[in-house]
Amino acid sequence: MNHLERITAQLGQLDAVLLTGESNCYYATGFMGEGVALISRRGSVYITDSRYTEAAEKAIGGAAPVWEISRETPFSVLINRALADFGAEKVGFEDAAMTVAEHTAYSQKLHCTLLPASALLSELRGSKDGEELANIVAAQRIAEGALAQLLTEIRPGMTEKAIAARLDYLMVSSGAEKTSFDTIVASGPNGSMPHAVPGMRQVQRGDFITMDFGCIYRGYCSDMTRTVALGQPSVEMREVYHIVLEAQLAGIAAAGAGVSGAAIDGAARKVIEAAGYGAYFGHGFGHSLGIDIHEPPNAAPSNLNPMPEGAVISAEPGIYLPGRFGVRIEDVLVLRSGGAEVITRAPKELLVL
Repeated sequence: MNHLERITAQLGQLDAVLLTGESNCYYATGFMGEGVALISRRGSVYITDSRYTEAAEKAIGGAAPVWEISRETPFSVLINRALADFGAEKVGFEDAAMTVAEHTAYSQKLHCTLLPASALLSELRGSKDGEELANIVAAQRIAEGALAQLLTEIRPGMTEKAIAARLDYLMVSSGAEKTSFDTIVASGPNGSMPHAVPGMRQVQRGDFITMDFGCIYRGYCSDMTRTVALGQPSVEMREVYHIVLEAQLAGIAAAGAGVSGAAIDGAARKVIEAAGYGAYFGHGFGHSLGIDIHEPPNAAPSNLNPMPEGAVISAEPGIYLPGRFGVRIEDVLVLRSGGAEVITRAPKELLVL
């Protein structure tokens, strides 16, 4: 079943769904560009402008026709034409992404009733199919290869910015379309900030260096974090590292389809709290990823719902000691009925450069 068929099978009381965001359009059609998709049981269409028409037709193939806007036929005219062709009156829209101004404009111009439908897409995208998983794994392998090369190059005196730039170059030059997000490199005391921005600080012996990065392959993201030591770490640094690793392994062991996000998070959090560092782990255990680097559902204390079969989530507990150092270790998991499959292959024992 392709994604257009998956969407139409879940329309319920809706006649159609109007997709205006790039990510959901890509999920539905396989094309990433500026346009909108209208999907109904009686047919589907992708509408864009002349900059993207040829590329869209190649990407979408025969799954849906591509219509091109013009001065005489802007988006609203073509959408109304499709609504009439498909007999669609109750149309879902992306309420989690559409702005108030956009909703007002669509409501005034379209000959239909717009109803919230973001949950429909989130639920479908929460479970990855085989092709989606293959793309995520491929992106992960590119990122891991970049890290392996980078670890042979890091030397005292390199700046965080230089390390981040090198990671980005290695991923893109190895086949990635682009990075999944702005690469994080945090060294020494900067490591206590989970989302530190790489700066001109030079790494030095005795530092922990935390690198959080990923790339996109065929529209799908990878994500990973490794914390390495440049020179021998202190006894406390080693202790904190192994607590984080133990917590991550506990969360992975608890993870699986049907387990709540809160339970997965709780298994890891219990380890960190028992070691006396609970106050220094402020974020959730993990988030889903796919077309977007952050997608629902999350493995976090607030998520009491069971995680779906085929969900792809990060496993990234951390301990952050303000002004001193931080440790985060992150893998990516696929949730199965019997547990979790770790698709990250990079070693995660403490590495001393």
